[in-house]
Amino acid sequence: MTPQNTSRFTPRMEDIATSLAILTRIPVKAGFSRTAQAAWAFPVAGLAVGLVAGAVATIAGWFGLGAGLTAGFTMAAAVTVTGAMHEDGLADCADGFWGGWERLRRLEIMHDSRIGTYGVLALGLALLLRFSALSALAHEDVIVTALIASAVLSRASMPYVMLLLPHARADGLSVQTGRPPRDATSLGAVVALALSWILVGFVPTVIAASAVMLISFVAGKIAQSKIGGQTGDVLGATQVLSEIAALTVFTALT
Repeated sequence: MTPQNTSRFTPRMEDIATSLAILTRIPVKAGFSRTAQAAWAFPVAGLAVGLVAGAVATIAGWFGLGAGLTAGFTMAAAVTVTGAMHEDGLADCADGFWGGWERLRRLEIMHDSRIGTYGVLALGLALLLRFSALSALAHEDVIVTALIASAVLSRASMPYVMLLLPHARADGLSVQTGRPPRDATSLGAVVALALSWILVGFVPTVIAASAVMLISFVAGKIAQSKIGGQTGDVLGATQVLSEIAALTVFTALT
């Protein structure tokens, strides 16, 4: 993966609304004239998702629903807020990467709205892993802080994939968004690390962030070898896998 030279930028508060409009279904009034520059605020969108899901987890705890139901309702809330766009990306990548024999065919499969065997398996395993981690965290009463931290850290990985990988196709959400400035990706990482540090502490944040970096690197390498770059689906898949990695770390350290 080779980085692209990019100009410096100045973060703006309006970038938060743009990131919410891009990554969630939260109704906000946003502009899209600087979507690439708004990548620094992706972790803030993750914070919003985590807060909504965390509120649901807290309410479930008040009613004594148990770890399993709490995890299930929490997942449902998160998927509702995001419109399941990241999970859709994971399923599309699984179908395309392993369902096609050459680059153009893989991209064609990824663009198809239908889901295949690989996509079903990837999505099912991802949901199972997330449910297991959240159930364990709910049992230890640390689900809210852990899920918010994982939502924030996982969305900080997306701008780096956008920056370091070229576009795999000439159209799509990733192309419309553009490639963010390096300063924007760095600021997003700082925001994510700071929020996670406040929520779960320094050591868990360092370990979880390292796991997220590793997963993002591997996901990027696979995408580059399979389709020659990144798409919106690749970004979504990276977020899901990174979130599972962070949740796994928090579960192991609990």
